[in-house]
Amino acid sequence: MRHGLFYPGKKTWGRKHRTWLAQLKLAHHGTRLAFEELMAAEREDEARVGRLEAAIREAVPEWSLLPLVVALQAMRGIRLITAVVVLAELGDLSRFESPRQLMGYLGLVPSEDSTGDDVRRGGITKAGNKRARRALIEAAWSYRHPARVSLDMKARVAAAPEPARAIAWKAQVRLSSRYRALVKKGKRPTVAVTAVAREMAGFIWDIGRTVAPGGVRP
Repeated sequence: MRHGLFYPGKKTWGRKHRTWLAQLKLAHHGTRLAFEELMAAEREDEARVGRLEAAIREAVPEWSLLPLVVALQAMRGIRLITAVVVLAELGDLSRFESPRQLMGYLGLVPSEDSTGDDVRRGGITKAGNKRARRALIEAAWSYRHPARVSLDMKARVAAAPEPARAIAWKAQVRLSSRYRALVKKGKRPTVAVTAVAREMAGFIWDIGRTVAPGGVRP
């Protein structure tokens, strides 16, 4: 961009974008060298991510939390890696006595500043588990769109037990409407998404209540 080179497409780091990058002509030797080194580092990072994801996929079938991993993937925005990250950080969800407790552990509840009878609420506390919170906020962006089960989601939803599927669909309907309502009221998208992530934690807790690590709860 510093050299006036702007990708004309919409989605970056796909096949078309990489082809465009490979065809760039840079006039100065130093600039070309720096660019090639950056591209090499990006390819190395991508390969490393691929190796780690493959290792996770290989290990998950032997994990005691596998039933919860499968169940959580019925939720929109949650695929295998996100489910593994959330559960690796949280463990068995039944240890949280209420959705509010889980939200607090994730640092997704509003902060408070109390003076006498006055209570002022601020942004989220960010006092809890950073990795799980970040994963949920990233997942929450998917609720910008109307509720539906895409072709990409169908297999993941079908693999989950029926109680998890029902909770996940209820979450889709609720959270998609919630996001649009907050934005319509003038809330910034980032604020709306954070609110959606907080409610997502409640639905995740509900799935944990119905699906035990060993399978559907009796």
